[in-house]
Amino acid sequence: MTLSLASILAENARRRPHALALVEGDRRYTFGELWQQSLAQAAALVELGVRPGDRVALMAPNVAEFPRAYYAILAAGGVVVPVHLLLTAEEVSYVLRDSGASVLVSHAATAAVAAGAAELANVPLVTVGPAVPVPGALGRLEELAERVPPLTHFTARQPEDPAVVFYTSGTTGQPKGAILSHLNLIMNATVNAFDANHVQQTDVALGALPLFHTFGQTVSMNSTWRAGAALVLLPRFDAAAALELMVREGVNTFHGVPTMYIALLEASRTAAALPSLRLCISGGASLPVPVLEKFDAVFGTNIWEGYGLSETSPTASVNQPDFGTRAGTVGHPVWGVDVEIARAEVEDRIELLPAGELGEIVVRGHNVFLGYLGRPEATAEALVDNWFRTGDLGTKDEAGFITIVDRKKDIVIRGGYNVYPREVEEALLRHPAVAEAAVIGLPDPLHGEEVCAVLVLAKDAAEPPTAQQLIDWSKQHLAKHKYPRRVEFVDSYPLGPSHKVLKRELRTRYSA
Repeated sequence: MTLSLASILAENARRRPHALALVEGDRRYTFGELWQQSLAQAAALVELGVRPGDRVALMAPNVAEFPRAYYAILAAGGVVVPVHLLLTAEEVSYVLRDSGASVLVSHAATAAVAAGAAELANVPLVTVGPAVPVPGALGRLEELAERVPPLTHFTARQPEDPAVVFYTSGTTGQPKGAILSHLNLIMNATVNAFDANHVQQTDVALGALPLFHTFGQTVSMNSTWRAGAALVLLPRFDAAAALELMVREGVNTFHGVPTMYIALLEASRTAAALPSLRLCISGGASLPVPVLEKFDAVFGTNIWEGYGLSETSPTASVNQPDFGTRAGTVGHPVWGVDVEIARAEVEDRIELLPAGELGEIVVRGHNVFLGYLGRPEATAEALVDNWFRTGDLGTKDEAGFITIVDRKKDIVIRGGYNVYPREVEEALLRHPAVAEAAVIGLPDPLHGEEVCAVLVLAKDAAEPPTAQQLIDWSKQHLAKHKYPRRVEFVDSYPLGPSHKVLKRELRTRYSA
């Protein structure tokens, strides 16, 4: 039996070759055109030595080059390793080394960071997009593709073969590569399109979420194309520009994180016209109920809030037309997936709890990942009794609606991006004047949460740094979404019985 995520684009090219697939600026592509271009680039990747199962890193913004190269990698039989665009060269090099990437494909816009990372990791680099001189690059993939005949079909893969490796972090160490199979991602795109969201071929979706992120990649790109609908890309989200673009292109579908919906509401006050939206999906962080209600009043449409993680492809549950929506919840499990509540304090087995009780959210089904790349112990901790332990706390009521209550882990979600305290703390502890570091998330009206570092300075520091100096220092060592915007100083932390820092007390103190 064979199955490839590449078939999502390939089948549209076969069934609806002349239908509009992609709009980006003044560039427009049909499914047939886009697939032929991907097959050509796939042949170039094979010529470069990419073989089935090889991991190929992809670093590009929301431009046409991303989906073209994404499906080229899949067509060649490779495994896509999407790279977060806010990472530093050092952070990207870690992803390259940890994933064992055989090639890095970078857009010209990200080539400077990519070149530095490729050199650090000793990985070959090829570029896509505009022709710009990039030291060490083997050339442009588009030009390399002109030298070899295109593939006639995508390379066959097995359903359980890896298709994409998403890098995600935990509070306990370095980022981990979550391995998603072809079956994981095809099924998630399919149930999102046809069971959860009722996507129609005539729909036009705005691709404003980063395509390197699991939400944008599966829900915006793959689910839209699984239904044969069109995708309009917005390289950089700006609410006013998004409204104007949606009106101009007839967009009726929007996928976003809560901060995007807040920005759209603000921009709507001065917009010349508003789009006619039929379908709006929110994820990445909890959507405030007042925002949902105001958006419905202004745009005349519901926001269907959902929940998921990189390890669940990502969608696990969502408010769905079949069940109705309930504000403040993340709806029901998607088709073929079980989402339940388990006893959080029991770690070696899964003990499911009755309706209404608070516990850890656990997931099983076709969307659950294969495991963490090269980390069997972390995989064993996450996958217990065939359930994935999310680390999130929640409830499930008698009607089946799931509510996220809190996070078992201390992950900070800033603007829909996960920020992992341990990673930020370790960076701060490299500063010679910092003795101890505790990083927490504080409520923020724009980003949902803001990163706050509570520090104990070294007693022998000759010239204690100011908060602003430490923020400026952090910018040099952490990605833009990770560095703390707020720094507080304490002499000591509140500690629990096991001498762990009580971050909940710090959050209470500094939230006030």
